[in-house]
Amino acid sequence: MQTQPVPLEPNNQLAWGLSTSGELLIRLAKETSLPGLMNLILTEAQGITGAEGGTFYRVSGEDDAACLKFAAIRNSALDIHIYNVEATNSSGWRPIPLYIDGQPNHANVASFVALTKETVIIEDAYETSNFDFTGTRVFDESHHYRSRSIMAVPLLNHDQQVIGVMQLLNARNPEGLLHTFSTEDQATVEAMAKFAAITLDNHKLVDSHKNLLDAFIKALAQIIDVRSPHTSAHCQRIPVLTELIAGAACEQKTGYFRDFNLDQDGWYELNVAAWLHDCGKLATSENVLNKGTKLQSLHDGVNAIRARFATRVAYAESEEERARIRSELIFIERINMGGEFMSEDEKDQIRAIALTTWQDALGQEQATLSSDEVVNLCITRGTINEDERAHINRHINLTIEVLEKLPFPAKLKRVPEYAGGHHERMDGRGYPKGLTRDQMSIPARIMGVADVFEALTAKERPYKPPMPLSQAFSILRKMKDDNHIDPDVFELFLTSGVWRGYAQEHMLAAQIDVDDIKTYLL
Repeated sequence: MQTQPVPLEPNNQLAWGLSTSGELLIRLAKETSLPGLMNLILTEAQGITGAEGGTFYRVSGEDDAACLKFAAIRNSALDIHIYNVEATNSSGWRPIPLYIDGQPNHANVASFVALTKETVIIEDAYETSNFDFTGTRVFDESHHYRSRSIMAVPLLNHDQQVIGVMQLLNARNPEGLLHTFSTEDQATVEAMAKFAAITLDNHKLVDSHKNLLDAFIKALAQIIDVRSPHTSAHCQRIPVLTELIAGAACEQKTGYFRDFNLDQDGWYELNVAAWLHDCGKLATSENVLNKGTKLQSLHDGVNAIRARFATRVAYAESEEERARIRSELIFIERINMGGEFMSEDEKDQIRAIALTTWQDALGQEQATLSSDEVVNLCITRGTINEDERAHINRHINLTIEVLEKLPFPAKLKRVPEYAGGHHERMDGRGYPKGLTRDQMSIPARIMGVADVFEALTAKERPYKPPMPLSQAFSILRKMKDDNHIDPDVFELFLTSGVWRGYAQEHMLAAQIDVDDIKTYLL
């Protein structure tokens, strides 16, 4: 049985002055998340008025598509506390349109308040004909509840634009008796709403700037990846892999990472660094980035070599000689594709072929291979020669140079260090700064392992088939033993099992050939 409304008892609301408002501002300023801020505003308003229920709506969309979205819902009588309605993905809290068929939606009290910018106080929701409370009655019936007094207050920013609506329900006096929201309640909540709206608007402004920065960073990474089909998605995978390993480190309660942790700002700082870790590659020549074979420049130079070999075959004096020349060409074509390793014997074969000659159209003898072709064909690993490798390696210097010039806020001050350390070695023989393990942060060392593992297992590299996990783990173990990568990060990566989820999402099924990682930890 519901208690009948009674007049408002005297309380101390009028004492809500400079001291209380100052304390409120401090509490609002300390809240860092938008859902947290909206919940705090709602909680403060309920505390001031004695309301047992409350809903916070935020304005979304523009023009005829504008609506009020449920943001936070609290009801102490029903024990309902929904911190972030949108995160629940529930269809039970549908947005309230501000316009229906182009006409203002004045039937709903919250949309009316948003449209008119006026506070509305209702003594009894069941007794008014000014608004449609059909939805309220349905809710009450399903929850065995009785909605009675209502106050809906607009939140206006400094431009007098409505950014939200706060709706309070069933005010109770200090004795717990239901009563109508008073003019003192209205004045107090409206004053509080002004402070809240300013803070909320600042949050939204910061979030919009952050969203713009995030979108720009990801667009930049996408441009880098698109420039070379051979490293496509690298800049997009590194943030995923880095955060997986960092997450595993944060979960450790014992061992090397027991004191390592990241707060919300730390996670964001690491994410930004991971997305920007190769931004210097924007200055790297596309000819080098896209060099899919050892002899490729604008075109694959092996085609010119094929023509020379065709001439050699035509001038060969025996079938045996022609077979030998053809086998040399097959060998060169295989070597031209690149690989993980080229032996000295194979390099000697290239040099021996370079000593043979062919006869050009003028009848002059020419070397079968030029000195430049010999240098490129004798590349030990991959398809990039030493000069080209040095050109590519300069991207990390540019990455650091560019990032150190950006006016990052204090919360992002370590982005250059995180992003610029993934080519350093634990023994100080890496580049560009020759840092040792002790000179590098844990996030920078984590990103180093992530960068190597992604490069090893990437399925787009033209000079090698997609590498299976067994081979990648063996190489990582050797790099750990050689003081190239961090031993603790390596062990964490394997023992935590985060590689399994990454492999399922980003690798081919044929690459996933490891069940037991003990072999790689010996």
